[in-house]
Amino acid sequence: MIKSELTKAMRWELADHLAQTRLDEINKMVEEVKPASNVYSQYIKRLLDIILSALILLITFPLNLVIFIITACTLGRPIFFKQERIGKDGKPFMIVKFRNMTNETDENGDLLPPAKRVTKCGKFLRKTSLDELLNFWSILKGDMSLIGPRPLVPEYTHRYNKRHKQRLVVRPGLECPPRELTDHVWTWQEQFENDVWYVEHVSFLTDCKMVINLVRFALDRKSANARAGAKRGTFFGYDQEGNAINLDEVPQYIVDELFDHVLIENK
Repeated sequence: MIKSELTKAMRWELADHLAQTRLDEINKMVEEVKPASNVYSQYIKRLLDIILSALILLITFPLNLVIFIITACTLGRPIFFKQERIGKDGKPFMIVKFRNMTNETDENGDLLPPAKRVTKCGKFLRKTSLDELLNFWSILKGDMSLIGPRPLVPEYTHRYNKRHKQRLVVRPGLECPPRELTDHVWTWQEQFENDVWYVEHVSFLTDCKMVINLVRFALDRKSANARAGAKRGTFFGYDQEGNAINLDEVPQYIVDELFDHVLIENK
């Protein structure tokens, strides 16, 4: 069966299959993670998050109000888009953004692809990252931090190997930028290893360097063009060497073994 023909349920079944058949062996291969534990990581980081997020929310309140009004006028209710993400210690929380897509459907009643439903205002908000402003409310509440691994969807949690699952021992952040500039879109393996490195090196100096790298990363044209011009797909699990992979990197023979019966039944 062609991968592009897999339904959502089939894709999730494929990811579950990879987790069940590979994680035990992969967990024997990975290195142990030793999370940093210091005064900054335990107390000061959270205090800075509270102070800075409260200040930013206060400063950006007029801008958020304008976005609220524009969203209400162009899309109506609901104003906000909410999605469950996984936070510190694997606890779920709701991430909130201004809604920027319509609910247009095709002739079968299915929602159109996201690219066809994003409003002009929504495209601008995404391009300028203004749709991320409400994340500072999540930081103020304690669900997130300014710097930390990006919060991902719940479906990924049981797919992590025991090393990458350690990215959940700290609060997720707005961003955990790479330590060096890149000219390509990060693979899942690169992102997860960077997240684990951060977990082991959390400190005031590390967070300062991360903020500087975030600015450098955003302003670098090659990095920006690479991020804008490619997609890395959904995290599906690991290959036999223990590298995190997406659907395109799943061997075709596994797909065939798992879903050949579907083709036979449809004939």
